[in-house]
Amino acid sequence: MIRLENIERRYTSDEVETTALAEVNLAVAEGEFLAIMGPSGCGKSTLLNTLGTIDRPTGGQYWFEDRDLAELPEKELAKFRAARLGFVFQSFNLIDELTIEENVALGLAYRKTSGKKAERVAAAMDTVGIAHRARHFPHQLSGGQQQRAAIARAIVGDPMLILADEPTGNLDTTNGEQVMNILAALNDAGATIVMVTHSPSHADMAKRRIDMLDGRVVASAMRAI
Repeated sequence: MIRLENIERRYTSDEVETTALAEVNLAVAEGEFLAIMGPSGCGKSTLLNTLGTIDRPTGGQYWFEDRDLAELPEKELAKFRAARLGFVFQSFNLIDELTIEENVALGLAYRKTSGKKAERVAAAMDTVGIAHRARHFPHQLSGGQQQRAAIARAIVGDPMLILADEPTGNLDTTNGEQVMNILAALNDAGATIVMVTHSPSHADMAKRRIDMLDGRVVASAMRAI
């Protein structure tokens, strides 16, 4: 489904040029659950942002099915993100003034979807076990419940790819495990997931893990079944 070929990302200032990604080659199959690990500053988040078309590479090709996204103008990339991708962030990124139901519905704001909007929102909340909190506001929920709401927002539009950036980073052990179990269940149901994590135990729940160092992929391993 996804193929990165010799992807590079360089940041240039008046005084220095920093290479965040260097000749990254990576393939992600449909239905895969991939974990990305490595020390801080190794390029994990830059790679995830590149996959999410938030960060544009300065070299190489990014093939999503039959399209080279590295060549698309920003307007087309925005449409692609809205239609194909779902994002889960470490800090949840819920809007405090909106109810959980309204936050989840934002995942449909720029998507053309079949079926009734309210039914899709209710189904997404039910999938992650947050339906009973639909009329609450984010500050009334625990961190684990807020992350469940964020996952519901990511999946409500039935994206082709879910990108999760440290989804358990702000959670305690129990809530972190619950969130990982939700992601694993989504993957078992067919979702394609790419996740950045610092947790080896959470990376072990993915089907494949890659390790990064200095902007390069230095190791790749499949989970033992």
